[in-house]
Amino acid sequence: MAKKRILTGVTTTGIPHLGNYVGAIRPAIQAAAAEDTESYLFLANYHGIIKCHDPAMIDDSTRAVAATWLACGLDTERTTFYRQSDIPEILELNWILTCITAKGLMNRAHAYKAAVQVNIDAGLEDQDHQIEMGLYSYPILMAADILMFQANQVPVGRDQIQHVEMARDIAQRFNHRFGKNLLTLPEALIDENVQLLVGLDGRKMSKSYGNTIPLFQTPNQRQKAVNKIVTNLKEPGEPKAKDESPLFEIYQAFATPEETQAFEQALNEGLAWGEAKKLLSAKIGAELDSKTDAYNDLIAHPQRIEEILQAGAHKARVEARELLAQVKDAVGIHTLK
Repeated sequence: MAKKRILTGVTTTGIPHLGNYVGAIRPAIQAAAAEDTESYLFLANYHGIIKCHDPAMIDDSTRAVAATWLACGLDTERTTFYRQSDIPEILELNWILTCITAKGLMNRAHAYKAAVQVNIDAGLEDQDHQIEMGLYSYPILMAADILMFQANQVPVGRDQIQHVEMARDIAQRFNHRFGKNLLTLPEALIDENVQLLVGLDGRKMSKSYGNTIPLFQTPNQRQKAVNKIVTNLKEPGEPKAKDESPLFEIYQAFATPEETQAFEQALNEGLAWGEAKKLLSAKIGAELDSKTDAYNDLIAHPQRIEEILQAGAHKARVEARELLAQVKDAVGIHTLK
């Protein structure tokens, strides 16, 4: 039985936080360990420069994101781990796909439509004001990322389903136009049980809300961050319900069902918020302290990260060259005979 291929890209425009770990990193690493799965994970640094024009941020984020996945236990023997910019074949495929993609398909992309709506709401005559081609055409680059490695499934949130559907449309168009079934039609993989961690204020943990808890910290730094979680004014000894503070949901993400039940009971019996925050900080630390040491060691030795990425790129390019050669041959780009 052939293994299914799962491909995931991580944009290099930020430093991973606790929500990223619970919602994406931890489950992806666990899924990659399945015997029936081939896992591909890449750092989407070309996607990063679509919105981020700060070279230092792109560089820092690339280093931090790579170190995070490695420190959290990514098995690079089982997972093809590479940096997008190290696979030039992706950009060649991107151009070929651009040449056969309908403009109308790109007009329907959510990100482009949202940017146009901003200009309309602002009363601007030019609806494309300050919209750059990277934003407009990045679904094609995403399609190239997916189709290059014949991914069967692409884990995405519901707001990203359209990108996988576009990749599928583009692949079908290519296969039909050139009469060759070279490109695998991908499917969006939606995890209905994905855990969206709440932040300090009870909303979804997000950098844009400024309510995140950094992933890698010293115990003292972590405790200071946890202490900022919103609680009410109930005194020690007063019964507290689990929905009265985001604290409980965050604890639950790092605890066993038995530990979670005991924690809820302690709150019901009047556990002080301050003590509850100490318990939470210790629970997070129990899972992340060893990973923090590994992360800091990798950040201090970036050449180790680079060696791993180059090894992954070498492995990926062997496959990418083979598919690209077939695609180029299909469109008539080949050695004259």
